[in-house]
Amino acid sequence: MKKQLLLTIALLWAFVTAEAQKPDTARVLVHYKFTHVRDTTDRAHPYTENMVLFVGQSASSYKSYDGISANAQFKKAYAEAVAASPDGQPRINRRGAGTPVEYYQFPNEQKLFTKDNLMFNNYLIEAPIPAIDWKISGDTATFGGLHCQKAIGYFKGRDYTAWFCPDLPMHTGPWKLNGLPGVIVDAHDAKNEVVFKFDGVEKAVPAPPYTGPADADLPPILRGLNDDQNLIQPPAKAIKATQKEFDKLKATMEKDPQAFAQAIMAGNRADGVKMDNIRVAKGPAPRGPVTNNPVELQEKK
Repeated sequence: MKKQLLLTIALLWAFVTAEAQKPDTARVLVHYKFTHVRDTTDRAHPYTENMVLFVGQSASSYKSYDGISANAQFKKAYAEAVAASPDGQPRINRRGAGTPVEYYQFPNEQKLFTKDNLMFNNYLIEAPIPAIDWKISGDTATFGGLHCQKAIGYFKGRDYTAWFCPDLPMHTGPWKLNGLPGVIVDAHDAKNEVVFKFDGVEKAVPAPPYTGPADADLPPILRGLNDDQNLIQPPAKAIKATQKEFDKLKATMEKDPQAFAQAIMAGNRADGVKMDNIRVAKGPAPRGPVTNNPVELQEKK
């Protein structure tokens, strides 16, 4: 079992370099209140999260705004803990906030990149941008001062109503939604089980120049926190995988997280990544929330 797991991970151990997309820079940020009824037996308590779409001239990235905010707060707390620690080695825990999944759309190349995480590694899944057969209507509405137009389309087992802004002429939107002549600023399915509610728009503010140490010289707990969020580019150090390979690894992790963690750490150490002071609980992974209603449903036949 362990040898097979190590072999599977070794086959995936190829960092994305040569096929990196040309980066873009965000000009506008569109905020969303994301709501998902994961459990249809408990509709009163849907999953909610603050999300953000970074829109550039030719690309976009969609990620957790709650996660971005939590990272900023942790950086501040860590700096304060370092200053207060007698030896400069603070004992501080970092708890994740928000979903780790990120989506990068490159409409000109018709490419969609999904970044996901398992244990200590990020994985990058490349796929064509899905085609959606939208029907644009003459209905209009205003969202945060943006003049928008209505469209209806079927995607991943759901009928969606979307509002797009022709004044933001990028064929992109939250999650995997795309293909309209303007940024999708608001969308929901017919049952309001998956909702991307408009929550504001703002002009991107350039990040101040970073003058600190390189990521490799930082403690593992701080790596990646200094990334410029306005830079729209899939992570340079992510393990390239197909969706099928990623799903197989995820199923293996859920079955035996300890064996999976040991295999991952062995691979990381072989690649020169420090994995000190990491502990993984024995036994199967703890059960997450009930999900009988995934965002992506079976397509109609």
